Amino acid sequence: MSLVAFTVVATITLLLCVMTGPDRDDLDEFYTGYGSLSPMRNGLAIAGDYISAATVLGTGGVIALFGHDGVVLALSTALSLMLLMFLLAEPLRNAGRFTMGDALARRMPGRAVRIAACAATLTALLPLMLVQLAGTGDLLAFILGFSSEGLKTGCIIGLGILMISYAAIGGMKGTALIQILKIVMLLGSGAVVALLILNRFDWSLGDLFGQAAQNSGAGSAFLSSGLQFSTGPSPRLDMISAQLTVVLGGACLPHITMRMYTAGSARQVRRSMSWAVPAVALFVLVITVVGFGATALIGREAIAGADPQGNTAYLLGSRAAFGTDVSTAETFLFTTVTAALFLTLLASVAGMILACANSLAHDVFAHRKAPLTPRREMTLARASAAAVGIPAIVLATLVQHHSLQPLVTLSFCLGASAIAPALVYSLFWRRYTRGGLLCTLIGGSLGTLILMTGTNLVSGSPISAFPDHDFTWFPFTTTGIVSIPLGFALGWLGTVASGRRAGEEHRRRYEAVEGWILAGAARKE
Repeated sequence: MSLVAFTVVATITLLLCVMTGPDRDDLDEFYTGYGSLSPMRNGLAIAGDYISAATVLGTGGVIALFGHDGVVLALSTALSLMLLMFLLAEPLRNAGRFTMGDALARRMPGRAVRIAACAATLTALLPLMLVQLAGTGDLLAFILGFSSEGLKTGCIIGLGILMISYAAIGGMKGTALIQILKIVMLLGSGAVVALLILNRFDWSLGDLFGQAAQNSGAGSAFLSSGLQFSTGPSPRLDMISAQLTVVLGGACLPHITMRMYTAGSARQVRRSMSWAVPAVALFVLVITVVGFGATALIGREAIAGADPQGNTAYLLGSRAAFGTDVSTAETFLFTTVTAALFLTLLASVAGMILACANSLAHDVFAHRKAPLTPRREMTLARASAAAVGIPAIVLATLVQHHSLQPLVTLSFCLGASAIAPALVYSLFWRRYTRGGLLCTLIGGSLGTLILMTGTNLVSGSPISAFPDHDFTWFPFTTTGIVSIPLGFALGWLGTVASGRRAGEEHRRRYEAVEGWILAGAARKE
């Protein structure tokens, strides 16, 4: 039944992309969908892009295995989107047109800025794409009950090609419709499962949490802060570092910020975010109940036995919610849950491929000395989807047998340490220079990559990428506590090193567009 459901979902979503695909020479339709989505639909699409498969499976696993720390992580996810809503959403929409490179080049024109923006986009999103592509085989194997490595690799290749097709054919509007379908199915099925779990505990959260703590093997520590990082030298600092990384990095990843450009006005982007934030908040509530329910009903040991990182906790909790006597209706509901997760995988990677393809085509190829015709740029954008997606598929097949947590963490760290400082400085600091921007993007990315090699996610622990080796030298699991201040500091140092004259020139240039960026007084294309 699950296989039939997956086939139906894949067929319907591909047809949606074909039906909503843009004309061959209409760039605005491909990149933004003409801003034709209503605030509600655009907000649901933003929430759909934000809640990736890595978030559903990874956050659910952290909640099931570490209790309180997982809930804090989920709340940090919601806080991140609120930060985007109140601080960056409107200025991003006003400053940009199609890509993050447009927003950065608004006040700092130049090919170097656009190339750096494209490189930052690819570097931040590629690891997250690999995680979700590589996880496709394991997820389908778990759901459908097969164990063949060849079948897992085949799933990665086949679904990867499908995701490339979504991005290349449907463009922004097509992928938005898939995200909307995904978020409705995910929240709807998840809410029903959460209600079933609460019903199992007589609607008492206290009983649910108490039983989860008892079955966790950690007792009261399961409901207290620090269990996830208890083996490290500084558990509280490690947790603060993780929270900073999620709050600053999650909302600044390019596949999220590109959704700001689909709003037709500043008012519409505010209204879109007012739909996105409650949808993510509801997801936090759902995944908290399902995560604790999984531990309470089947135990932490069984969850860790199925997957050491707990990535199957959401499915295990959903299955356990039905009890031993499963009716036809409950079987249908579980199939809906699995189909929603399957669609989450498809939609998440399609959105990331689209963001990378847009940046590659628009920022790198379209802004050369000889301008491209709209039709030529459209062709390059679609070819770029394949140019990004095919290497991602190949790399995913190579890393599928390694721990993928370092890649998830790397993407969020890059978003928090390089992209977030660049956006904040570009949108709000008058004296920020091109040199400062390049230092932020390049230096923040390099600093994060160097620090990440020394974390216990890469080596030195049973769930690291290289568990048989130990070259750990960085004391924290995430790099944020060091790399985020480093990214901001490099931007400041690069601006100061550019000299007073360059600073004044960029200040005057910023003042010329300040009204457009901050207030939306006009939108210069």
